[in-house]
This record gives sequence, structure tokens and C-alpha cells, in this order.
Amino acid sequence: MPPELLFDAHFGELFIVRVAGNVISPEVMGTLQYAAVHLRTPLFVVLGHEGCGAVKAALAKKFQGARERSRIELLLGRILPGLRDLDPALTEEERLPAAVEANVYWSMRQLRETPEGRARMAEGILKLVGAVYDIKSGKVRFL
Repeated sequence: MPPELLFDAHFGELFIVRVAGNVISPEVMGTLQYAAVHLRTPLFVVLGHEGCGAVKAALAKKFQGARERSRIELLLGRILPGLRDLDPALTEEERLPAAVEANVYWSMRQLRETPEGRARMAEGILKLVGAVYDIKSGKVRFL
């Protein structure tokens, strides 16, 4: 579902960056920096979703040693550090939702740790929140 519909916004009101697994790459970081500096975007939301296929593939790599095509491997390499502390004792049913949340927190951490992110948040100019969208219910759960 388009974020504009989730958050009751008109098209063009939200600056949306879509990338599988919410990965933070140099291109994504540059896009977000542009939004913060040039557009003065006051709120950033890292929005994961239940059943995320990219996170599921990262779990398969982590726990079963699954392999993907080269560019997908690069994508998974940006997700896996956020799953480092995931409890291996979780059941299969518990693992994916926990990994989706962990991935949202990982993306948020990477954004917070940039010099610009730290400075803007310290100044109170920028807010950063994480959330997970439940596709079945249509609800957004803020973390």
C-alpha cells in the first residue's frame, strides 16, 4: 500500500524512498541527506513490513547458508549486521517478525550515527521513528 494512503497524506506530501529491506546504502543516505538539508524534512520514518522478503532472504542466509545472486547478496550484506543479536532460539514463526523489527532498528541506528543525524536530532530539528506495517490488518505499529 502506498505510504500516502497509510498516513492519510496527499500524493507529493511525503518524500518516499523505497528500497528492499530498508537498506542504508550510499545512494539512500544521499537521498535522505538531500531531503533533510534541501527540503528540511522534519520527520523520517523507517517503515518495515511484516513478511519482508528481503529480511526473510537474509534469515535464510544467516541460518541456512542460502545463497542468492550477486546483487541480492550485496543487499543482504547490508541487512545481516542488524540481525547479529537475533535470538537463535526463536521459533520459525517468531523469527521473521523479530528480524523485521531488528532491521528497522538497524536502519535507524545507521541514520542516527551519521554526523548530520546526530547534529539535527540534538538540535531538535529532526525526528526519526521506526514502524512496522502489518499487511493483513493494514495497521502501522510504531516501535
